[in-house]
Amino acid sequence: AGVRAGGGGGGGRASGGEPGRGRALARAFRWRRMLEEGRYASVRELAKAEGVNRAYIGRLLNLTLLAPDMVEAILDGGQTGAANITRRSAPIPDAWTEQRLASG
Repeated sequence: AGVRAGGGGGGGRASGGEPGRGRALARAFRWRRMLEEGRYASVRELAKAEGVNRAYIGRLLNLTLLAPDMVEAILDGGQTGAANITRRSAPIPDAWTEQRLASG
């Protein structure tokens, strides 16, 4: 099943996932789409419009780099390792294989 995070609302969650993580993913994909579509010229402009800190937007935008199966696992709540990678202070690895190794 495809994961569609980033509708018009604040997000949600699939079956047993953590609601905070589901909302964060939805928000991240929504913000990425808004930037890609040119609705906002920069993260700074987006942060001002959304009333949040630029660093927060940056952290959430990193979630859009997660492997699709890891996004789905976070939303489903079935893989704690996928959720753990989002809690690390280290950057999320670019390569999906490395992400899976880092998730434990």
